[in-house]
Amino acid sequence: MISTEQLATMFVDMADTLVDDFDTIDFLHDLTDRAAAISGAEAVGLMLADHRGRLQGLASSNEAARRLELLQLHLEEGPCIDCYTSGQPVVNAHLSVATDRWPRFAPAAIEAGFDSVHAFPMRLRDTVIGALNLFGRPETHFTADESRAVQALADIATIALLQERSITRAETLTEQLQGALNSRIIIEQAKGAIAQREGISPHDAFVSLRSRARESRRRLTDVAVEVLEGIGEPRDPH
Repeated sequence: MISTEQLATMFVDMADTLVDDFDTIDFLHDLTDRAAAISGAEAVGLMLADHRGRLQGLASSNEAARRLELLQLHLEEGPCIDCYTSGQPVVNAHLSVATDRWPRFAPAAIEAGFDSVHAFPMRLRDTVIGALNLFGRPETHFTADESRAVQALADIATIALLQERSITRAETLTEQLQGALNSRIIIEQAKGAIAQREGISPHDAFVSLRSRARESRRRLTDVAVEVLEGIGEPRDPH
């Protein structure tokens, strides 16, 4: 069950971060972490469409969420695909009875230990730009009020992407989304480089990168570029 008090506190905290020159990628990762915490979902991921309308993973609460997002993209089926295509949320979809709907994704997600999935559209007016996905283990069930609360999180993610300027043209929206996706690619490359160099997991590598960015009060993308150029030496926060 989603706590009303937790939800109110989270909205206030996240609104405080929507200031000038805030770090979009870090903000969205924080959003997936908070969504997992308040909903009880085991894994939360956020996907955006690029300038060609193809979905790409942008943020995730853990590696399990990232793998599930990549699985959907590889199989071209799953709750995120349906949500993005239809513009409608997918709520309380139990994987054990979803094999007809997702004949390849559902069995693979069950094998990975998950029981239920949910997806909520990220929309700007009538344009769907992505989806927020939650995966339950064991099953998570949302009431109508809880579904509206999670949809509000997806709306916050959309606002975060677009808050720096008023969106009046489709081309401007595309440019902003592509910029966020490009930043994510750089961060993934740096995360992989750190993981290989330090002999740690991709998740721990991202924690290290994120910690360095916050300590130095810089954007994740800037620190990631330093890592790839061999300038920065992110420290393990543990």
